[in-house]
Amino acid sequence: MPIQALFASFDKYLPLNDEEREALRSCVIERKLRRKQFVLQEAEVCKHYTFVVEGCFKKFHVDTKGVEHNLQFIAENDWITEVDSIHNRKPSKAYIEAIEPAIILQISQRDLYDLLAKFHKLERIFRVIIENRYVALENRLLQTISETAEERYLSFMEQYHDLASRLPNTQIASYLGITPEFLSKIRGNLSKKTEKS
Repeated sequence: MPIQALFASFDKYLPLNDEEREALRSCVIERKLRRKQFVLQEAEVCKHYTFVVEGCFKKFHVDTKGVEHNLQFIAENDWITEVDSIHNRKPSKAYIEAIEPAIILQISQRDLYDLLAKFHKLERIFRVIIENRYVALENRLLQTISETAEERYLSFMEQYHDLASRLPNTQIASYLGITPEFLSKIRGNLSKKTEKS
């Protein structure tokens, strides 16, 4: 059952008791999505925190020239939301789209906040999840401003190693801020370096 994946995810931090599990179960909504189906579109106000049970998602922005910029990939046992939109009730600047067929669990902001106020263990778990996401965001920003494309690719492969084979080259290139052709060149150069060593 999908809810068991959510319980297992939380239990990695702190084991939940029966009351906490039941409260969580009562607040989540299960959804099944097709490939290319959106969880959130630009200009919508984000209303949910989304936990991925199965599948893979991309969070992206489309600039004024129509170019897609991938911001984040999210797969099993991870959370996604549009933070600025959900916290400030502002129209989203990003899309969240399924790259693969998926099963997700969603919880509204209000229900989540009620849970966090009532169950301090859940509040601690969510704080750690948010802190980890913040660290990842800071690392991505530093990579973007200080690393070469090849270094960014290697960092991507380290962070998303298990996911890389599930993503099309165009998606990876968009995340790295390069063209698919340049990505192929980087891979070729790295392959040559490996052969020489």
